[in-house]
Amino acid sequence: MSSAITLGDFEVSLIRDSVYWWDGGVLFGVVPKTLWSRKTPADELNRIPLAFNCYLIRTGSHTILLETGLGDKRDAKARERMRVPAVTDPLPGVIARHGVDPEAIDIVINSHLHWDHCCGNTTMQDGRALPTFPRARYFASRGEWEHAHERLVRDRVAYLDENYDPLVESGQMTLVEGDHEVVPGVWMRRAPGHNRDMMVITAESQGQTFCFLSDLVPTAPHLQPSWVTGLDLYPLDTIENKILWLTRAAEGDWQCGFGHDTEIDFARIARDAKAGFIVRAV
Repeated sequence: MSSAITLGDFEVSLIRDSVYWWDGGVLFGVVPKTLWSRKTPADELNRIPLAFNCYLIRTGSHTILLETGLGDKRDAKARERMRVPAVTDPLPGVIARHGVDPEAIDIVINSHLHWDHCCGNTTMQDGRALPTFPRARYFASRGEWEHAHERLVRDRVAYLDENYDPLVESGQMTLVEGDHEVVPGVWMRRAPGHNRDMMVITAESQGQTFCFLSDLVPTAPHLQPSWVTGLDLYPLDTIENKILWLTRAAEGDWQCGFGHDTEIDFARIARDAKAGFIVRAV
């Protein structure tokens, strides 16, 4: 499966920041291991591989980065727990290896503000969190930002203020209310379930659509509507929104990207009598 596609006047590329390992039971919630391990085998510590998937959309007028991956704020203990090397390449370097000048990025969109989706928003320098992409305007959901500051026992460990607060304070990050068109054809659309204000990102040009599903569908096995992560705050909403968005994707012949799949760069979705939805064979 290609790491870059053309949609009308847009070009969309996968930028896989790096791969980490996380507990499989967390990623599949109440789904028995005897089922999920057939599709995603676990290591000796019950961890499965996940990717920090970012996507780059070039519209001709803008170079837009979706998500910013691992960043530099996780300590050695956390990296060891995730099987991540002590030192990883900064995201701008990863982007440059894809033939794109990171200085050209003028928009960054976060689907939500969990650390694994936005830790690369800023880079630590002399104890200060500075924008990794100084020229860019950043976009995130206001409801999600407000939720991050509620410090709820259930999910407060998922948020690091250094990833977004300096950008909000400087005015570089725009906090949007509900669905929002960032530039013509590129939309942030609210899709609750994983949390209250998570967004899926769509890019449409000349009748062709790319949809970044983020953690609504973190990996291809999660296409089955009832396969919901143990991290989702509103699992019934996740199921409802999966059916809604995957139906649109299947009927519209969209290209889709998953938040954490390590194998699939882009996928078209098909209905399936048994699983509900599957990756359509090309």
